[in-house]
Amino acid sequence: MPHERQKGYIATLIPFFKPTRTMATTGNPRWYAAYTKPRNEKKVLERLTEAGIEAYLPLQKRLKQWSDRKKMVEEPIFRSYIFVRIEQKDYFNVLNTPGVVRYITFEGKAVPIPDKQIDQVKLLLEQKDIEVDVAEEPIKPGTMVEVTSGSMIGLVGELVELHGKKRVVVRLDHISHSLLVTLPANYITKAI
Repeated sequence: MPHERQKGYIATLIPFFKPTRTMATTGNPRWYAAYTKPRNEKKVLERLTEAGIEAYLPLQKRLKQWSDRKKMVEEPIFRSYIFVRIEQKDYFNVLNTPGVVRYITFEGKAVPIPDKQIDQVKLLLEQKDIEVDVAEEPIKPGTMVEVTSGSMIGLVGELVELHGKKRVVVRLDHISHSLLVTLPANYITKAI
């Protein structure tokens, strides 16, 4: 059951806002990225959930092939990362969870990830008609485009070409990863 690719353009969806660079001190929970031990993401998610901490692990089904069989498996989109939505009082509860190594930090402080970026990742992974890949390398900016069809209508991003394919990129600022999404050409137009 190999995944069929649709021809189309890929645009980059980039949130345009400045995140704060400090741990939330109010009662408002914020999203943070935590680095986990390799291949411990699902176990960490289970442990955090059991502890009552809101956590999000973006997963995608992929066809894996072994020498004797093929199987659809759910894999983390971002290897060794999990997202937690916490208040300051839960900071050390997350760090003390077996499998969690550290928070993603800037100048020694955990960096909050805007809700909008997490919402965009969730929205992309809910779609059945698009292909999502992850790029760890920087992606050069291109023409600004807007999604005009489908369930992501209204999202604005950049049209980029990566490895000969035009893609939509959603950047997660603080973990140096981007999601690459292939959309049909008729789903996007040049943004004003």
